[in-house]
Amino acid sequence: MSKKLKIAIIGSRGYPYVYSGYETLVKELSERLVKKGHNVRVYCHRALFINKPRHVNGIELIYTPSIETKFLSQILNSLFSFIHICFSNFDVILVVNSANGPFGILTKILQKKTCINVDGLEWLRPKWKGLGSMYFSFASKLSTIFFDKIITDSFKMNEIYKKRFKKDSTVIAYGSTMTNTKDKTILKKYNLEEKSYYLIVGRLIPDNNSNLICKSFLKSKSKQKLVIVGDVPYEDIYAKMIKSMASDKIILTGYINCQESLTQLYKNCFGYIHGHEFGGTNPTMINALDLNCEIIALDTSFNREMLENKKSTFFKKNSISILNSINSFEKTYNPLKNSSYTISKKYNWDYITEQYCLVFYDLMKGIK
Repeated sequence: MSKKLKIAIIGSRGYPYVYSGYETLVKELSERLVKKGHNVRVYCHRALFINKPRHVNGIELIYTPSIETKFLSQILNSLFSFIHICFSNFDVILVVNSANGPFGILTKILQKKTCINVDGLEWLRPKWKGLGSMYFSFASKLSTIFFDKIITDSFKMNEIYKKRFKKDSTVIAYGSTMTNTKDKTILKKYNLEEKSYYLIVGRLIPDNNSNLICKSFLKSKSKQKLVIVGDVPYEDIYAKMIKSMASDKIILTGYINCQESLTQLYKNCFGYIHGHEFGGTNPTMINALDLNCEIIALDTSFNREMLENKKSTFFKKNSISILNSINSFEKTYNPLKNSSYTISKKYNWDYITEQYCLVFYDLMKGIK
């Protein structure tokens, strides 16, 4: 019988705070690790939690402080979490977010067993210009030096880390969060009919290209609506531009945290449009794959990898290409073309948990 481990998780906003792919990973992974009998501690960003229970669903929670600023609060929170874990006795530390790379020197000095999920190409994201971009590139490099194992979420990301940082990584994807529900209340709320709308799910940030997609969609011949699920938790000019286009044709829902409601929006959409530009395995795309949605996606190596076994429509990052792709998609629409498609097991959370456990046990054996 495998040894039960003491595992600490650092770098996310915490549990059960679902905001992005990192928080989803922490939630789905930590719950399953506890069910396997492991002891799990998750470090939480104190300011985000009104109530601060010490344990939830068998997971130990530690609430660390920060200095609340728009761009630095989460990184500073992680620093305090690293300091705290250095005085704790755990078998393995899982860190998420390559921004935490520099803090790995603390656990390295104290010879803690560590692994880090570095996620996407943060240094290329438009919101991290200048010093921000330089920091993420530097931090990602340090992640490959200070941590015992690197985890990437796609084979394309693995190739990038090999080429840029000369470091191999273990590839473990994310999983779907869709549920088995027939409740269509969310459709009634927004006056939507089945197969009467395109769907976009993601934060209203430049590298998700929602603004460009909206403008192109309005120029297309489509009679469908466009539903956008997502927002940003701060005042932002780019997000305001998208929100200003809200109409009977373009419906913005803001954040939807109810997975049953989100499932129904995916399940009943005419097509899912994916404009995410940077990163490896994208959680919103996984959800679309899980429910076998028809997909129109930005043509990137990451999106090609995710859609390698599914017939899909691709577009370039310009208005004409998006417009033509939507028009072409509707002309050739055939909901049966992917009838035999089934999502890969690598996007299954139970399988993902097993892969993480293998990483943790390798660390205990000293395998790098």
